[in-house]
Amino acid sequence: MAKYYQNNSGNVTVLGEETCFEGVLVFTDNLIVTGKFDGTIRSNGNLDIAGTAVCNVDSMSASSIVISGSVNGSVNAEKRLEMCSGSKIYGDVKTAKLKIAENVDFQGAVTMLDDVPEIDVFSVSGAEYKQQMTNKDSKKTEDSSNL
Repeated sequence: MAKYYQNNSGNVTVLGEETCFEGVLVFTDNLIVTGKFDGTIRSNGNLDIAGTAVCNVDSMSASSIVISGSVNGSVNAEKRLEMCSGSKIYGDVKTAKLKIAENVDFQGAVTMLDDVPEIDVFSVSGAEYKQQMTNKDSKKTEDSSNL
């Protein structure tokens, strides 16, 4: 569970198994939920829903989310979402990267977040659109090689 956070900077807060939280939770670092949560979660940090956690949310949003427990509601992970074996997710998800293990009970729609092309697909030929997408991929490769 907490392995993901060992390499990340920032504080780690744990809502323990005996914790029941209702309301709006806003945080900036890393949060691990092992108890029960009802409400809304908003963060630009990392969120870990442990195997013992039960979350009923209007919405859950964070930079990266790892789900091992049960989540009922919409999930938005800006960078990555991981659904671990044995997890239960009932709701629509939005993320840039998605990993789904075996033995996951998932019911909902998936929207993959990506940069929107700077070209109107309906106003150009297929060749022009393909060239725009090729240029975009080349730019991503250049950006990642500069890291």
